[in-house]
Amino acid sequence: MANTRGLRAGRPEESVGERSLSLVSGPVLVTGGAGYIGSHVCKALAEAGTQPICLDTLEKGHDWAVRWGSLEQGDVGDGRFVEKVFVRHRPQVVISLRYFNATGADSAAEIGEAHDPETPLLPLAVDAALGLRGSLVVHGSDYRTEDGSCVRDYVHVTDLADAHLRAVHWLMSQKGRGRHDVFNLGSGTGHSVKQVVDSIGRLVGRPVPHVYGARRPGDSPRLVGCIDKAQRELGWSPLRGLETQIEDTVRWRMSMRR
Repeated sequence: MANTRGLRAGRPEESVGERSLSLVSGPVLVTGGAGYIGSHVCKALAEAGTQPICLDTLEKGHDWAVRWGSLEQGDVGDGRFVEKVFVRHRPQVVISLRYFNATGADSAAEIGEAHDPETPLLPLAVDAALGLRGSLVVHGSDYRTEDGSCVRDYVHVTDLADAHLRAVHWLMSQKGRGRHDVFNLGSGTGHSVKQVVDSIGRLVGRPVPHVYGARRPGDSPRLVGCIDKAQRELGWSPLRGLETQIEDTVRWRMSMRR
């Protein structure tokens, strides 16, 4: 059994639910709300005193992840269905986004990443360390980085949820109608695959069994987002670093439905 007694449910200085969306008076529709990121956004909205409405086909999402607000099961590409949802709930805001390298899980392990098949690094590496799967395959060991493995920008899913709430507040506070903008969300720093694997082994108390495979076509040696604009305009910065991301992932992977 892996040594997980050192895992702690440490909380950042400020949680999402401690702020209310005072400018939002109606429900917020979250497409993909039964998925990994969407369910965390729904929880954040509920904690902020706003009613989330989850719109999801449940093809890749999960009904057990819909714990905050009602579920409207259907396809966002079905215009008639979406029109009925709008008539029924009259949402004031719609949230619909997708990210790469979102990590971690709800600190209370109520919801988390549950893909089939699972492909992101953290759940695969954590499952390997816990003995829940075979060896992790690290794709490439000869990139022009410090240790030869790819460097990526990992951001906690709860920090992403927080950014969505801040973006809604920002949008609702703008003068005029039709305002839109683009913000990069990430940690602003990078960690190599080897650094992540080593950190998981240290926190779990046993090494992550892994082997090195060939490079994947198109993989860049380093991908790190610039989050200056989000920090400046949204007042957002990620609060949960790699260690918290790993600890929350371990807690979730040990308790999740399989």
